Amino acid sequence: MSRDVLTRASREPDRTVTFGPTTTDLYDVWLGPAAEVTVVLVHGGFWRAQWDRAHLRPLATALADSGLTVALPEYRRTGMPGGTWPGPGSDLAAALTAIRADDTLPEPTVLVGHSAGGHLAVWLLHRPEGAGLLGAVSLAGCLDLRMIGRLGLDDGAADDLMGGTDWHDAPFLGADPMDLGPTPSTVALVHGDADDRVPLAVSESWMTQCGTPGRDTLTVLEDTDHFDLIDPESSAWPVLLERLGALGTSHPRAATRGSARHETSSPESTS
Repeated sequence: MSRDVLTRASREPDRTVTFGPTTTDLYDVWLGPAAEVTVVLVHGGFWRAQWDRAHLRPLATALADSGLTVALPEYRRTGMPGGTWPGPGSDLAAALTAIRADDTLPEPTVLVGHSAGGHLAVWLLHRPEGAGLLGAVSLAGCLDLRMIGRLGLDDGAADDLMGGTDWHDAPFLGADPMDLGPTPSTVALVHGDADDRVPLAVSESWMTQCGTPGRDTLTVLEDTDHFDLIDPESSAWPVLLERLGALGTSHPRAATRGSARHETSSPESTS
């Protein structure tokens, strides 16, 4: 598993927009040539303070170079004041409102979230701020929060997000996409079968319980790990562009690289 993409140099954003009083009330913008769609890129890092938006700059740059405008927001994370739930969700809801109100950005908007960012992106689709979005691409998203907690991933990252362990027995969690059910707009899940950070079973669980038949998809990439999904130099890159194209974005420009995969739609028995 290569982590090179996490520290790889990339070009600076075209601008950074501040919309509130705290240090996380901001988003970076990369402008795509003749872009007609804005991609809101939600970073992961198991909701922890040590991982900020900077590690998604290579992906943001590549998406902009492919012909899409990109907004990369920040949010409070565990280990920071206000970083437990609902802080991260509230911050991203506010950021999405600010991004969609920014008249310098194309109005059609799609979410792309990686890991914990996948959790937050799918969660946002259920929010009023997410009404009318084209949909979301979840890259190895933490979509089953209870499973993340049961597995103790990243030394109890979900417990840290939720501020303890009492949430395990709660009958309903507004923070868990599994409890929120089918989304109002399309979700495209992409997951590598060699992911040892967020198991493929997490995406499969959401797809089985919450995916909308004939609309939502799960694409499984062979020999692909957690960080390949955000690496524009990996074979996962054209798959992301394909999923974005299927959600109604303009057709981005990208060199084709092969990637073994299989794709499933939500089972017809799922409501």
